[in-house]
Amino acid sequence: MAYLFTSESVSEGHPDKVADQISDALIDNFLAFDPESKVACETLVTTGQVILAGEVKSNTYLDVQSIARDVIKKIGYTKSEYMFEANSCGVLSAIHEQSADINQGVDRASKEEQGAGDQGMMFGYATNETENYMPLALDLSHALLIELANLRRENSEITYLRPDAKSQVTLEYSDDNKPQRIDAIVISTQHDDFADEATMLAKIKSDLISILIPRIKVKYPQYAHLFNDDITYHINPTGKFVIGGPHGDTGLTGRKIIVDTYGGKGAHGGGAFSGKDPSKVDRSAAYATRHIAKNLVAAGLCDEVLVQVSYAIGVAKPTSINVNTYGTAKVNLTDGEISNVVETIFDMRPYFIEQRLKLRNPIYSETAAYGHMGRTPETVTKIFKSPNGDDKTVTVELFTWEKLDYVDKVKAAFNI
Repeated sequence: MAYLFTSESVSEGHPDKVADQISDALIDNFLAFDPESKVACETLVTTGQVILAGEVKSNTYLDVQSIARDVIKKIGYTKSEYMFEANSCGVLSAIHEQSADINQGVDRASKEEQGAGDQGMMFGYATNETENYMPLALDLSHALLIELANLRRENSEITYLRPDAKSQVTLEYSDDNKPQRIDAIVISTQHDDFADEATMLAKIKSDLISILIPRIKVKYPQYAHLFNDDITYHINPTGKFVIGGPHGDTGLTGRKIIVDTYGGKGAHGGGAFSGKDPSKVDRSAAYATRHIAKNLVAAGLCDEVLVQVSYAIGVAKPTSINVNTYGTAKVNLTDGEISNVVETIFDMRPYFIEQRLKLRNPIYSETAAYGHMGRTPETVTKIFKSPNGDDKTVTVELFTWEKLDYVDKVKAAFNI
């Protein structure tokens, strides 16, 4: 019997994502000037106010207020009527020194024996139902909001959009787990005030269906066949959405962990990513397990896979590594046997994850909206400004965990 599956996404202007982006901008600035920085930064945003809190061990000093304001400005909160504006909001910092008790469990005389920054379990997932090995419903949910943000910044075809938005896509799957069609699309977008609410709602719905959806079909032709005349559209279903962003809802770092990962497919260990340096395995091991999962599926080992790893705080070697192929494995091995082989290919000690994926670089701001997984690896040059006005130019690789650089090693190990 066919079934439905749903995933959601939120825009860069969503209050929780504003918080994530500020936290990750702080991470990038710390790592740009001191790659060995240990950072755990949380951000809270609300009406006219940003509060920064967390623990840091670093040899650099940052103008955290300026960094936060630059992020808010880039997102698009630049008008006073939003009640949260880059130049006028208050920025309060309560960042302090990292606990020595935690640090002694991470730093070691031998870097190779660096301990995990926390206990816990992390998951990586991949499926061959999309070209980027991501769940389709989440991929489409992200795409809708990325294109909606493009329309907002162009300010030509649609001129009333504000930064806050959410999307949701429901797909119909066949009995053999193949996506057949889009059943429903939900989009709630913040907008300027209209004199006539009924006219406003009708115009927004008409614009998104006639302008946004065709752009998605052109930009993502591989998904065009899933769109149909029977899709149920819920566009701003509550009606008016003028009050939004941090004024409409308080935002916190790390509150959109399912949006950040696989949209409800696979599993999640519960740890957030943004605001954490890579010694925190919540982040680095989640990236490493995604890297494993994607390379396993791309190598043809299986159609779908979930990889779990777990750690004890202060201990380098994982307490477990588990691979679940959901019965889709193409080799004559059990999932337990596959797990044992995977452990010989990928060293999951924290230091080796950091080195393999180049995680001690300022690469995190780009992860903080529209998902940490399924993105396109690329090399970019960034410029960071210190409080004394000096510029530092850094060339880095983004989304290294999305590279298919272990496919040949996987094929060799499994004789594929």
